[in-house]
Amino acid sequence: MIKTLEEGFNRLKLPYSKDIDNKFVLYRELLKEWNKKINITSIEEDEEIYIKHFLDSVLLLNEDNINENKTVIDVGTGGGFPGLPLKIINDNYKITLLDSLRKRIDFLSEITKDLELKDVKLIHGRAEDYGQNKEYRECYDICVSRAVAPLNVLSEYCIPFVKAGGYFAAYKSDNISQEISNSDSAIKKLGGKIKEIKEIYLPGTDIIRKIVIIEKVEPTKIKYPRKAGKPSKDPLK
Repeated sequence: MIKTLEEGFNRLKLPYSKDIDNKFVLYRELLKEWNKKINITSIEEDEEIYIKHFLDSVLLLNEDNINENKTVIDVGTGGGFPGLPLKIINDNYKITLLDSLRKRIDFLSEITKDLELKDVKLIHGRAEDYGQNKEYRECYDICVSRAVAPLNVLSEYCIPFVKAGGYFAAYKSDNISQEISNSDSAIKKLGGKIKEIKEIYLPGTDIIRKIVIIEKVEPTKIKYPRKAGKPSKDPLK
């Protein structure tokens, strides 16, 4: 296990500073405080929060993208993961956080205010609705999500937000071979193509995380995403 968050960042070869440390400490404390009022996470121990929320969220970052200036939407962000940790490390990102629960958006509003984060937009609603909204549809360089849903369902939620040439990064557990096989056709229908699957050990653990990088190779047909509830009830095949 790691003893400090800084140790975890060092293992990932990511930058760390006193300002970054202060932001994550405040984030942790606000998360624990709000978690007593609303259900944000089942993870409550400091070290677990550091590893399974903060470090897990920044696994996408490396020396190639640590300072890139991109627009990012986090779909089903929950407690702000992975979007806010990505923003804390790379302040150049212009981040949109989308969640269907109003109380979680209220929590994220306080977090972004107290951490003094700029260029963070919060939207309350369903991905299926915003994915058909011209203000958000195919407007982002990157879409990220740690939401718990099969990849074919998650792809219908997320790929419509990404502009051609951008990508969708789906955070997944180790055992996803069958899930990927079941999603190939759906991803193609949505205008995407699996570019690579990043395999990374979560620092301080023996947990392997996989991030599926889906490149947006062509515009998504206007019929996707389908109406709210349809993608989960009748997944694309």
